[in-house]
Amino acid sequence: MLLAFSVAPSGTGREDGSVHDAVAAAVKVVRDSGLPNRTSSMFTEVEGSWDEVFDVVKRATEAVAPFGSRISLVIKADIRPGYAGELEGKLERLERAIEQSPFALPK
Repeated sequence: MLLAFSVAPSGTGREDGSVHDAVAAAVKVVRDSGLPNRTSSMFTEVEGSWDEVFDVVKRATEAVAPFGSRISLVIKADIRPGYAGELEGKLERLERAIEQSPFALPK
C-alpha cells in the first residue's frame, strides 16, 4: 500500500499561522518508522502493509495533537496487493513513459 497524507493542527495560537514544528514532529514519526517514505511540501508518502501504514499515520497524528486544539488529516491510498517498491517504481515508470512519448508535451 502507498499512502499519502497531510496532518496539521489548527487553533495553534501562533501569530504567523505556521505549523512547521507540528509537521516536523509528524514527519519524524514517519522517518523513525523504518518504512519507505518521502515528504514533499504538501504531503508525506509512506509504503507498507495496511496495518504498518495506518499505525504510522495514527502515531504521526498523535504527535501533532499537542500543537493545537484541532487536527486536520487528509489521506489518499493506493492499495495494490502483491506489489512492493512502488514509492519509487511508479515514478520510474512515469519518467520512462514521458521519455518514450511520441507526443510533444505542451509548454
